[in-house]
Amino acid sequence: MLTVISLGAGVQSTTMALMVKHGDLPPVDGAIFADTGWEPKKVYAHLDWLETVLPFPVHRVSAGDLRANAMSRSNTTGGRFSVIPWYVLHANGDEGIGRRQCTKEYKITPILRKVRELLGGKTPKSGATMLIGISMDEAIRMKPSRVQYIVNQWPLIDKRMNRRDCLKWLADRQYPTPPKSACIGCPYTPDSRWRDLRDNSPEEWRDAVEVDRAIRHLPKMRAEQYMHSQRVPLDQADLRTHDEIGQPDLFNNECEGMCGV
Repeated sequence: MLTVISLGAGVQSTTMALMVKHGDLPPVDGAIFADTGWEPKKVYAHLDWLETVLPFPVHRVSAGDLRANAMSRSNTTGGRFSVIPWYVLHANGDEGIGRRQCTKEYKITPILRKVRELLGGKTPKSGATMLIGISMDEAIRMKPSRVQYIVNQWPLIDKRMNRRDCLKWLADRQYPTPPKSACIGCPYTPDSRWRDLRDNSPEEWRDAVEVDRAIRHLPKMRAEQYMHSQRVPLDQADLRTHDEIGQPDLFNNECEGMCGV
């Protein structure tokens, strides 16, 4: 039976992978990281380091560059942005949000493809166990496998570990704190992370602002699209914490933990 980790390179999946290294979890055959091409530099740097310390291979897979593909559908070339769930504002004032297709297309599909490859190109009724980094405080994210040949397991849930437990486990062993695993322009980004991007990663902040401007008006679409839930240009959004302005923190929907199959 093939056993692999769905590696988002965030806190939970990093902890899970290192627990295998320390013998706190059974051995695995490898880990799979689905690269959207639009992760922050900190995530790629962390992944590079992680590959040097893990006793099993990390397979990087991709369905293409999410940012480049989104920008190719900009208002200058036509097309749609429905792959990412942007916030929508209609001319009559009605608000909405697009369908979330990016996780399936850029995370789940390439991971499934790699699992089939590791199984020899076959799609048997069963054949692989996928370990997914979901902790107790995120148990609502647990979902069964979408395919018959993969069985999902959640080792952190089995050990009754929450995110704080994961951080403590890493700190006790003098490991660095992993960065948040999410695309630079993820619309589920909380204001605290937007502020951090603006104040500490100006290049990536400018990148997000550029894409936000590009998605505003699209041909044949009678609505404006925004990256921020306030439905204003990103560089004009009020980035105080959600506690200060009463805005819910949607980052519990981040891709870390969601990209398992």
